Amino acid sequence: QLQLVESGGGLVQPGGSLRLSCAASGFTFAYYGIAWFRQAPGKEREGVSCISSGSGRTNYTDSVKGRFTISRDNAKNTVYLQMNSLKPEDTAVYYCARIRWKLVSLCVLSPDDMAAWGKGTLVTVYS
Repeated sequence: QLQLVESGGGLVQPGGSLRLSCAASGFTFAYYGIAWFRQAPGKEREGVSCISSGSGRTNYTDSVKGRFTISRDNAKNTVYLQMNSLKPEDTAVYYCARIRWKLVSLCVLSPDDMAAWGKGTLVTVYS
């Protein structure tokens, strides 16, 4: 059974850091790209970052470039999102998702291209 479980969310002050984890099971993890999305209250879900299978190509939405870093550990079936210099506008529920296609070195941030989602982890940046 395909499963994605996020962890690592919490409360942090502006300028602080958090590391989110996405633990995957039920599929051959190394074959698939993984993405992080977030959804703030009253807003649409937004693609944050992605990492492809194979080469590990990465991409970031402009608002997090230089502050967030995505990585993957295929031995642990886990993707990480290191978030530094957090801002109040980063407050959201963060979701990880698996791309639909295997063995395709794609890094995409479109919700329609995802086959499965985790339940999310809440990140709150408060001043």
